[in-house]
Amino acid sequence: MPASEFLIAPDPDAPGLSTPVTGVDQTGAPVTLPVVTEKPVTLFLNRQEIVTSMTIGDWPAELAVGYFLNQNMLRADDEITGIDHDEELGVVIVRTARETDFEAKMKRKIRTSGCAEGTAYGDMMERFADIRLDPDARFCASWLIPLSKAINTAPSLYLSAGAIHGCVLCEGARPLVYMEDIGRHNAVDKIAGWMFLNKVAPQNKVFYTTGRLTTEMVIKTVQMQIPVLVSRSGFTAAAVELAREAGLTLIGRAKGKRFIALAGEDRIDFDQSDGGSGDEFRDAPSLQRARQGEAGR
Repeated sequence: MPASEFLIAPDPDAPGLSTPVTGVDQTGAPVTLPVVTEKPVTLFLNRQEIVTSMTIGDWPAELAVGYFLNQNMLRADDEITGIDHDEELGVVIVRTARETDFEAKMKRKIRTSGCAEGTAYGDMMERFADIRLDPDARFCASWLIPLSKAINTAPSLYLSAGAIHGCVLCEGARPLVYMEDIGRHNAVDKIAGWMFLNKVAPQNKVFYTTGRLTTEMVIKTVQMQIPVLVSRSGFTAAAVELAREAGLTLIGRAKGKRFIALAGEDRIDFDQSDGGSGDEFRDAPSLQRARQGEAGR
């Protein structure tokens, strides 16, 4: 799938995301290559400073909203009255109709295993046990080849500069929104914020990450109410345990037709036995149901 068919695709040539740096290679010959940028961005919720995060600097509003959602600081029914971004100061302020005060929560901040010092809070699990993921969602094994091909061949900072993580919101075999950042937690938060601001339903979606499957990735995917999490990387034992507890379909080591599922296997349709190439894009279940309904009219 061409990058133009994504709703949002990486733009490796966007100003400020990377900078050319000169050096030498293994033979001593001079080289110049693009290197990703790191910028501190301080996030405020109403009048309170919450966190300073190192990021490449794109999609600041989505990053802030997604971060507050995934830290349980914003609720699904919250009304956002304004978002202010001062690029020069490196500040994003999210304003809500509901008055907020998270002074006590800030004192319980803990560091997670996420790259670039990703953070979570001690009470991040507040809503975890209450979330029910869609039991009727399906994942077809044959989707993995077209998904991987579209994601891995799209122009990206990962391909041009490296030192970056990517996360992709998908429906069926179609990748919809592809975000990158130096920390995968930031890439997740950008997608969560985009979904909230654009009122995108999570129930029939698949979340794809280039990074390892950790507890943070599982928690955030569940909080976003997305039923399937896929990675080309591996798992941690704690992430598997949490995924099983939440009823999340957890698929790792996804390369070509090969993958390992360690949780939520009952959602998977093992439909690759026909030996097809997998290059064709199959419809998402929601589109299939819609077309079946039209045929029966």
